[in-house]
Amino acid sequence: MMKDITLISPIDGSVLARRTPLDRDAAQAAVARARAAQAEWAARPLDDRIALVKSGVAALTAMKDDIATELARQMGRPVRFGAGEMGGVNARTDYMAQIAAETLAPKVIEDSASFRRVLAREPLGVVFVIAPWNYPYLTAINTIVPALIAGNAVVLKHASQTLLAGERLAQAFHEGGVPTDVFQNVVLDHATTESLIAARAFDFVNFTGSVAGGRAIERAAAGTFTPLGLELGGKDPGYVRVDADLDAAVEGLMDGAMFNSGQCCCGIERIYVHDSLYDAFVEKAVAWVNALTLGDPLDPATTLGPMAHVRFAQTVRDQVAEAVGQGARALIDPTAFPQDDGGAYLAPQVLVDVDHSMRVMVEESFGPVVGIMRVSGDDEAIRLMNDSPYGLTASIWTRDDDAAASIGARIQTGTVFMNRADYLDPALCWTGCKDTGRGGSLSYLGYLSVTRPKSYHLKRA
Repeated sequence: MMKDITLISPIDGSVLARRTPLDRDAAQAAVARARAAQAEWAARPLDDRIALVKSGVAALTAMKDDIATELARQMGRPVRFGAGEMGGVNARTDYMAQIAAETLAPKVIEDSASFRRVLAREPLGVVFVIAPWNYPYLTAINTIVPALIAGNAVVLKHASQTLLAGERLAQAFHEGGVPTDVFQNVVLDHATTESLIAARAFDFVNFTGSVAGGRAIERAAAGTFTPLGLELGGKDPGYVRVDADLDAAVEGLMDGAMFNSGQCCCGIERIYVHDSLYDAFVEKAVAWVNALTLGDPLDPATTLGPMAHVRFAQTVRDQVAEAVGQGARALIDPTAFPQDDGGAYLAPQVLVDVDHSMRVMVEESFGPVVGIMRVSGDDEAIRLMNDSPYGLTASIWTRDDDAAASIGARIQTGTVFMNRADYLDPALCWTGCKDTGRGGSLSYLGYLSVTRPKSYHLKRA
């Protein structure tokens, strides 16, 4: 008998949902239904697929008030922010729909009396999306929307912490008119997931999660030649250059570090500040953090909710304690956040006197903690920003566009930001390097991940 998957609410530790995962036979049958339905879906006109996908997203958006409360209960995001995820869902959907016709259109290389040569793209078949809990709608939509528009069937497996998000997505797309077999939400355990991948059940696997999870996916897919898209983690840096707008840098970087309790793929986890601005930046950063309100995410006054799980909070506590033991100074008094219960509710923290010998500066924290280091200039900042196994985004604060571009060219990262952080532009590819993973979503390149090239070389008689 399959062991149930349980969703524990971080608000109070209660069981919010319990689902029985599909066994292998039932999971294989679900994939088979998706594969059988895919050809008819792909044969529909592109405009029809776009209309149905957008209708599904509209149905999802109509649920936003309920979704905000569900997200608070599932993963702790305050209700004042929860529905905001729908803004990004719509922006990404609209952009990918807008560029679909041009991106997916066959490219005619020659059309002469002798030859017709065409480079076309066709859907891969069945796309498997393994979505994370931290932004359960945005991260899933990144692949679901282009995959469906391109003519693929999609099988979604959501994280156990956000089981209800997967069910909402299925409900919405089916209400919008996407056939039930073309988009399926499934509950799977790790063993069944890996066995399906190993059996080449899918034509593309997109996974957003931990490095360990990505390695497990790669091991399962070994020898199958199944293409993978992997976004696995980050330790994203911010650099406050000598000519930065100090107040804007504090606001942007500290919001990037603390929003969603620091549980953002591209959240700011380490900050390097030019010596001339360092003391003022730290003072303002501490004041910014002390203005946060930690508490029940169902309370509209709360700006910082609990972490999604007690074990995630414990990772941050361990990193902070270890850093302080090595000489770091913690500038936030935990007693200013009495809601910190030693469990999922965790007081935010700002650390100084840190260096890269400390885990908190090199290992992913994924929580409301940030270390701030003093640097002498661009070269030192670049060296420290690159001293990381990860490379998702980097944030540079400066008034000099040319300097930002020059610095950005020397940073090992997927996205370079100037004067902003923790943001995703659907017209630009979302990608990373090093242990952050491989592949890319969104932009026109996102369609290349969920389609294959097909060449037609037609010699006329």
